[in-house]
Amino acid sequence: MQARTYPQPPQQVYLFGTCLIDLFVPEAGMAALQLLEHLGLRVDFPMGQSCCGQPAYTSGNEDAARTVAAAQMALFAAPFPIIVPSGSCAGMLREHWPRLFADDAVLGPQARALAERVFELTEFLVEVMRVRFPESGQPPIKVALHTSCSARREMGTRSHGVRLLKALPGAELVEHGNEAECCGFGGVFSLKHPEISGAMVQDKTASLRASGCQQLVSADCGCLLNIGHAAAFQGQPLQATHLASFVAQRVLGASK
Repeated sequence: MQARTYPQPPQQVYLFGTCLIDLFVPEAGMAALQLLEHLGLRVDFPMGQSCCGQPAYTSGNEDAARTVAAAQMALFAAPFPIIVPSGSCAGMLREHWPRLFADDAVLGPQARALAERVFELTEFLVEVMRVRFPESGQPPIKVALHTSCSARREMGTRSHGVRLLKALPGAELVEHGNEAECCGFGGVFSLKHPEISGAMVQDKTASLRASGCQQLVSADCGCLLNIGHAAAFQGQPLQATHLASFVAQRVLGASK
């Protein structure tokens, strides 16, 4: 992860929706779209988009990952930014697509150029659009942030999530003891090692319960689904919401 120079606010962006948002949390994708349009941006959502190739890549099947990535790359040919409401998927596009195509004379340069245009949503809102939120009359709420391992360690976007939440009127960000720990999802890790994964998410839900938060937010749907369903299974009343949905609800009054 290297420090990057951020551009001036653009007029048009792409939105890369991610598989998990498309299949499980479509309201988060709509919230991201609403936030971007609220900022005056024209948003292009290529309808042919699907997966970033991360499941195949992290399972060691680089040929399949290249096939998927190459198909996606062709959909984002125009030179404007690509906004991704997921740290792990953004990390795949920015960090791993260039590695996948490093030896390809044609797709390699395209992957490297595309990587420069990829921004995780909170990073884009804070660093490029420099958002400021007016008072909205929303009631006060204590909220905890979970940053996925990829977002925290690969993309370096935890600070952006913190800054975004602290800028929201009425939202009090509370710390929780296991915040830096993995929730146990880890994609196929949770399938290959369910006992370890289950113990990890139990630590996470216990930490959140002790924090006194009223709501959990994260910019990664895999983590949200894992933590939220684990809490429900344990009988813990924990509302888990994608950060885009939380911000849109507080700022625009959009549905969660």
